[in-house]
Amino acid sequence: MGTDDLTAPAPAPGSGTVLVTGGTGLVGGHSVTRLLHEGYRTRVTVRGPGQEAGVRAAVQQAGVDPADRLEFAVADLGADDGWGDAMRGIGHVLHHASPFPSSAPATEDELVVPARDGTLRVLSAARKAGVARVVMTSSYAAVGYTPKPGNHYTEADWTDPDTEGLPAYHKSKVLAERAAWDYAHAHGDIELTVVNPTGIFGPQLGTRPSGSVGLVRAMLTGQMPAVPIMYFGVVDVRDVVDLHLRAMLHPKAAGERFIAVGGPAISFLRMAQILREHFPAAADRLPSVELTVEQVREAAKTQPALRDAAALGGRIPVISNEKARSVLGWEPRDVTETIVATADSQLRRGL
Repeated sequence: MGTDDLTAPAPAPGSGTVLVTGGTGLVGGHSVTRLLHEGYRTRVTVRGPGQEAGVRAAVQQAGVDPADRLEFAVADLGADDGWGDAMRGIGHVLHHASPFPSSAPATEDELVVPARDGTLRVLSAARKAGVARVVMTSSYAAVGYTPKPGNHYTEADWTDPDTEGLPAYHKSKVLAERAAWDYAHAHGDIELTVVNPTGIFGPQLGTRPSGSVGLVRAMLTGQMPAVPIMYFGVVDVRDVVDLHLRAMLHPKAAGERFIAVGGPAISFLRMAQILREHFPAAADRLPSVELTVEQVREAAKTQPALRDAAALGGRIPVISNEKARSVLGWEPRDVTETIVATADSQLRRGL
């Protein structure tokens, strides 16, 4: 990825430095490079000094010259230490950091508590420092995982945390976002805006693929001979970052949540078909079999990775991005373009 891959320029830099949490992740890495590209002074929180190199490598890979505008602060979501210093001189916060399980947690609290308490820790430190606005990355998991007639979902919808079969990660996103809004409403001197992305795909920066990017990688390498029946929204990471930057400064974004989705929901099988159409050399490795709803539910009893698909039960959600388009002027990429860009990124890495 080079600077040509960055979306159209964001609004002119405002006063103060922008703080990015979760800068080592997919969204965080793209946020840092986009902010630097636009001329913002950017501070990135890391859990330890050893993580700085990964962020710098991602910036270099993106072809962006940080000059003297990139700095770091050591602060962990699980502790108060460091957050006061991290927020000093900050004008806006892009809060991307949140625990994501590499395996199924033993208890829900392993995800719920750090997600909720970490978010409140960031908001509290931002408020004490007089930060203008915090833009929080939540998830579509907090919006559309409770069945409703018609399966049409907008920002007015909330996933019920007590929904049967709801994975612990999804519950953590609901409760963390709810806690954030409760805090913002209780303290009128901190502005909060929330972005709720669907499945995030797109070019990988750094060496560690996200779960979504890893899915495309698994398909291309033949690790998924069959896929569960599941329909989900797709959004390009570059568009997610663009939406965050628009939400950071737009006056009408304060106190609002915005769904980030690139277009109609697609299935795993359709994703494989897109890859087959654009990368015919990988055709024999791509999945061509789709499990039924019953097969998914049975398999999910022993395979935690399938619990998300089991929870959706084959429903086809209709997910609206009209609010982000009409209020913030957001224009996301086509879903096919995003899937192809994800695969291109992996192939350039010698897949």
